[in-house]
Amino acid sequence: VQLQASGGGLVQPGGSLRLSCAASGSIHTHYNIKWYRQAPGKQRDLIATITTGGSIWYADSLKGRFTISLDNAKNTAYLQMNSLIPEDTAVYTCSYWDRRQEDVWGLGTQVTVSS
Repeated sequence: VQLQASGGGLVQPGGSLRLSCAASGSIHTHYNIKWYRQAPGKQRDLIATITTGGSIWYADSLKGRFTISLDNAKNTAYLQMNSLIPEDTAVYTCSYWDRRQEDVWGLGTQVTVSS
C-alpha cells in the first residue's frame, strides 16, 4: 500500500483548505485512515480518523472546523479544514491501517496559515 497526501499550501487566517490522502496498491476491504499534524518544534498529534465502516473521530480542539471524509471508490480520504488559524500551521500526514499490516505512512503536506 502506498499513500499520497496533497492539498497543502499557504492560506490566510479564516481561509479553507482540503487535504487529500490517496491510497493505492493492495487495499483491504476494511481499513482506516488517520490524519496527523506536527507543528514546528512540537510532537506529532493525531487529529482525525475515519474507517471504511463509517466511524469518525476528531481531536476535541478541532471539532467543528475540520471534517474528515472517505471516498471508498477512490480509496481517498479528505480533510476539509475551515476557519484556519495560524496555530493550524503544521505538516499534515496521513496513515493507512488494515488488519494485515502495521500503519503505512505517506509523505506530509505543509499547511501554512499566515497573512
